[in-house]
Amino acid sequence: MSGEEGIREERIYFLSVIQTFKSYKDLSHKRIQHKKKCVASLPLHHRKLLSKYSEDLDMLKEGIDMNAELIPLVLKHAYTMFDNVYSNMEILPEQDARILTDGLDKVQSVFKQLMRDWSSLGVTERKQCYQPIIEEISLNFPADQCDRSQIQVLVPGAGLGRLAFEIASRGFICQGNEFNLFMLIVSFYVLNLCQNIDEYVIYPWIHQYCNNHSIDDQLTSARFPDIKPKPSEDGGFSMTAGDFLEVYTTKNEWDCVATCFFIDCAPNVVQFIETIYDILKPGGVWINLGPLLYHYSDMKNEKSIEPSFKIVCEIIQKVGFKMEKCETGVKTKYCQNPSSMLQYEYDSVFFVCRKLKNEEVNVDN
Repeated sequence: MSGEEGIREERIYFLSVIQTFKSYKDLSHKRIQHKKKCVASLPLHHRKLLSKYSEDLDMLKEGIDMNAELIPLVLKHAYTMFDNVYSNMEILPEQDARILTDGLDKVQSVFKQLMRDWSSLGVTERKQCYQPIIEEISLNFPADQCDRSQIQVLVPGAGLGRLAFEIASRGFICQGNEFNLFMLIVSFYVLNLCQNIDEYVIYPWIHQYCNNHSIDDQLTSARFPDIKPKPSEDGGFSMTAGDFLEVYTTKNEWDCVATCFFIDCAPNVVQFIETIYDILKPGGVWINLGPLLYHYSDMKNEKSIEPSFKIVCEIIQKVGFKMEKCETGVKTKYCQNPSSMLQYEYDSVFFVCRKLKNEEVNVDN
């Protein structure tokens, strides 16, 4: 594929993401309408018994409408977030930008991620997942022993940017990197355009139709942002778009790489490990927390590998890292509705690795 063709494909995908966001309300309503048709097809005495269920479905439509109100506000700025690359773009017939097949799920996941990263309801999950990483960074780069404004921290798979923002808020130069356009578009709005605390109301679990004690569980609302995101005036915080493996190719650049629920997002985890090693400065530290879900494992036509954590540890050390800390069984949740009958909890791993300095490598050899 030529460079021009590649740009064209990227633009078509971008427009497809925009179209998918715009379709959220209609597609979500259609799902509810399908459920109402199912009820209508039942015998009369069943329909009578399910009258409260039908009323609940109408209530869900109101929550979906509330979610949908956020979308045009976010999309208003989507075209200019990449330095005006897409600002004058039109949906041309030959481009044929379509609603993405799995797009509704991705839009729904954004609402749950807003809860996790930027609402008070997400505090518990952030303490489980982000706090150990933040504390470890602070321990390795104490404010009284180094100039944090000179310490560069990278957060790949930054999602909506809260972890990277929190790290930058502690005086570090921190850059978040994200590949998912759905996340990038919404994070841009939250980080740059939200004006007030608890400015917006969303319903993060409104599309979870199973394992609810009552309709109130499904209609649990969250307000965001719980703090007013204010990037540091000296430019210590930034977000970049793109594939981690393609964006970060400069060796010996970063003092710290912090990964949270990230390393299992690659079809080949070895590539991630090698890249993290290469981009760290000698003596730099890699801090990781998360499970090994291996997102590509069940995808057709994907060459996915799923090594156990024991093998991952062996690879980490063979690549050249020194494992300084390693904990297993760290209890973590991800965008979990605390009221649901079904509770997912990971026994995550937390480890800290250091890239040996040149003189240390020579001694070991």
